[in-house]
Amino acid sequence: MAGVTMEAFGAGGAVETTSVDHVATGEPAPPRRLVVRKGRGDRIFFGGASFSGAFVLAIMVAVGVFLAIQASQALKSSGFSFLTTSVWQPDRGEFGIAAIMLGTVLIALVAVAIALPISMGTALFITEVAPKWLRSWLIALVDLMAAVPSVVYGLWGAYLLQGKIVGLSRWINAWFGWIPFLDVARADPNSPLSSESVYTASTFIAGVVVAMMVMPIQCVVMREVFSQVPLGEREGAYALGSTRWGMIRVVALPFGRGGIIGGTMLGLGRALGETIAVVMIISPRFDLNFHVLEAGSNSVSSHIALLTFESSGFGLSALMAAGLALFAVTLVVNFTASWFVARSRSGASSEA
Repeated sequence: MAGVTMEAFGAGGAVETTSVDHVATGEPAPPRRLVVRKGRGDRIFFGGASFSGAFVLAIMVAVGVFLAIQASQALKSSGFSFLTTSVWQPDRGEFGIAAIMLGTVLIALVAVAIALPISMGTALFITEVAPKWLRSWLIALVDLMAAVPSVVYGLWGAYLLQGKIVGLSRWINAWFGWIPFLDVARADPNSPLSSESVYTASTFIAGVVVAMMVMPIQCVVMREVFSQVPLGEREGAYALGSTRWGMIRVVALPFGRGGIIGGTMLGLGRALGETIAVVMIISPRFDLNFHVLEAGSNSVSSHIALLTFESSGFGLSALMAAGLALFAVTLVVNFTASWFVARSRSGASSEA
């Protein structure tokens, strides 16, 4: 039997030769090497998908390189103090993003804290509770919320929500003012005669408006993940006597962990970069303000939008540096979301 060979046809018609010397020697057979010849359609699809992915990465790299080049003058002048300075006076050589980055993060955190439970509850209601005739309507309404322009949300927040939510801000300050970031130094929450202007144009109000904008994005991601919960596991939970809430808690929520984290981080990335709605609501201030209920706030994107057309030369380079910092933070948030999704159960397919 030594020296005997066998021919086999692999996938795509490729001829493969395998030695059977192991039959005489008693050794285990070596694995066969399969050679697949891709058809024209497969080659076109693979090339198009590769080009699309490389093109997207090239755009991201180009944006980062452009911002870095434009910001190089300001970054060389300021150095590391660019991240720690809370003053914006480029003409005097004193500028930094400490104050506006703090405002950006606070607005985004308030938005995510409000949007997360609502979007997750809406996604669970659509996938697990709502009847079929109502489900399609709810999906359409959530998708329409995502299509509303940000300027519309800004108008709604500035001229309707702001006047209605001042009472809530006063109530939060009255009952939870002992928490440092919920305190308003210039207000007496127990006095009905105290001015309401200290609560307007605040980080909290801007965060509520931004929450309305990020909720559809988070809800869509979570809804898609919850809809993929294996039917066998749902039926198995019910067969073991579980209630609907028990099934959601034991099956749906663990399965959708990746979607919850990914949707939350995606909403956080959107909240960090929101511009128009924030510009229309907040009263710009440039100091380290940790009090989210107090009037006045700022963000990197709104700061850039307000000063771009009146800046030139070194001042424009400083704004580009602020944009580069926001770009880097957004990338970190999105890569973190991908990392969590890839290691969760609902993102198991990404392991392949």
